[in-house]
Amino acid sequence: MTQTTSRRKRASRGDGEQLRAEIVTAAKGLLAKSANSDAVSIRMVADAVGVTPPSIYLHFADKDALIEAVVSDVFAELDVAMMTAGASVEHPLGRLRAYGLAYVKFAVGHPEHYRVATMERCPTEGEPGHLDQILADAAFVHFMETVQACMNVGIFAKDDPLPITLQLWAAAHGIASLMIAKPFLPWDDVEAMADRVLCAAALGTAVAGMLGGNPSPDQITAWLDGQRDD
Repeated sequence: MTQTTSRRKRASRGDGEQLRAEIVTAAKGLLAKSANSDAVSIRMVADAVGVTPPSIYLHFADKDALIEAVVSDVFAELDVAMMTAGASVEHPLGRLRAYGLAYVKFAVGHPEHYRVATMERCPTEGEPGHLDQILADAAFVHFMETVQACMNVGIFAKDDPLPITLQLWAAAHGIASLMIAKPFLPWDDVEAMADRVLCAAALGTAVAGMLGGNPSPDQITAWLDGQRDD
């Protein structure tokens, strides 16, 4: 007996964007269940949506383009989670903390999507404009705006906010990726652990700015001794 796959009806004019969104949603769902993006094929996505593979190619040049669209969608969801978490926080350092915790919580709650978005080599890595695309992403922009706000009120030394944003992002990504990759480690309270890591990164950034950028261990020790003497 020949098996037949249920196909959706031919899209009406103007339904193209809806179909594109359905394709991205289906790809996200398959990625959530897979070990990596290599395990997801265009045919699998087409079957999940109920269209033929050529219909996918009307919206995406190839699988790499589809994965990039999924990554963009994931970052958009992350931005919403961050903005929601920090919406009622007026102090910039508190808002930065809220953003960081929301980032880690989102990553741990969406491990496969997060891994594809941040831990796999992007298909267009190294091409002109790729870095600009990442840095222009809404979540990153809002993060950097808050770093700038911290500079404006004297929490961080006034400087280019980009390096500090990258440093703090690295701290959030580091604890999130470890929690995803090594869930068996004794993390205890995930949010409390993430909070300690993020606060340490922010405090270290503030102190480094006070001491002149990249202080030596001796400078840090002397500063700590001075704090204890007080």
